Amino acid sequence: MYLVDIKRNGKPVYDARVNQSIDNYLVNDLKLPGRGFMLYINRPSVIIGKNQNVWAEVDTDYLHENDIELVRRTSGGGAVYHDLGNLVFENILVDDTSHFNDYAYFAEPVLKALQKLGLDVSMKENSSDLILDGKKFSGMTMFKNGNNLAAGGTVMYDLNVEAAKHVLTEDPAEKDKKLGVASKRSHIVNLKDFLPNEMTIEDLREAILKEVFNVESVDEIETYELNSQDWDIIDKRLADEYGTDEWNFGRNPGYDRYFDSDLANGKMGINFSIDTGVFTRFKFNPFFKVEGDLKAVEAALVGGAADGEGIKTAVSVGHLQNIDEKQLADFILRSLQDNQGLIS
Repeated sequence: MYLVDIKRNGKPVYDARVNQSIDNYLVNDLKLPGRGFMLYINRPSVIIGKNQNVWAEVDTDYLHENDIELVRRTSGGGAVYHDLGNLVFENILVDDTSHFNDYAYFAEPVLKALQKLGLDVSMKENSSDLILDGKKFSGMTMFKNGNNLAAGGTVMYDLNVEAAKHVLTEDPAEKDKKLGVASKRSHIVNLKDFLPNEMTIEDLREAILKEVFNVESVDEIETYELNSQDWDIIDKRLADEYGTDEWNFGRNPGYDRYFDSDLANGKMGINFSIDTGVFTRFKFNPFFKVEGDLKAVEAALVGGAADGEGIKTAVSVGHLQNIDEKQLADFILRSLQDNQGLIS
């Protein structure tokens, strides 16, 4: 068993899109023999399942306004919030899927480490959640590719619960469309207040590593450091797919196309479906605060003619103050003529 060192040029990596791509690379490309383990921290981010509809699960306005990153998994699961008060653990197994879907197997050393610290933690019955006093402090996910698998979850040490509640606010209208896999909301709890006094997140990380590797000191742990060739492949995957807004924001069930463009006031994304010259679904994804009513524009576009005049008329109903209406209408029209944004 080995620990994957999540560092680049000697510095920890906190970018959730990068860290998500590392486990995918380890399973699908590097395939080191045996079992690997990752334990890292992400900066503020929302992680959603591969088959989820982000417009139903996430308050994207709050997400952009607070510089929270959106990351779409290559596996399933629900939407969760990560930040610097949250540990993420991941098991990488090559040529061994004997424990696929056995969440308890992968949770056991984490639970033991916390129990040794005096916490009455357990796995929720008929669930992949880890709980304390009936509240969730970890949600787990798992995926496999051939004979390889990745399985992991979170350990909420001092997560910003208010930020999590705000950004994971569901949109009832979008939820009613029943597109994609819905998240199951749970009451969550941080472990910090239940741990021994003065215990930092780094202390907690060390305690978990000692239990997972059954060592007295973390210095005894065999470590794999990602090299330049590893990073070249990871970087290419990010540039081509996993780091793109088309992957993270655009691949929503029921929406066929995603485009974005730099408008005068900032970046604007659009996610839509079209059938026989009519918009059947349409969502805006502004990366800046909009003065006006984009929801009214969305409603006017859906069911309307997907042509220059129809788009121009729909855009006008939003009474947009800080977006040039002609520039926005031209962007939407250009997107209709560009097949590159067609999502497979």
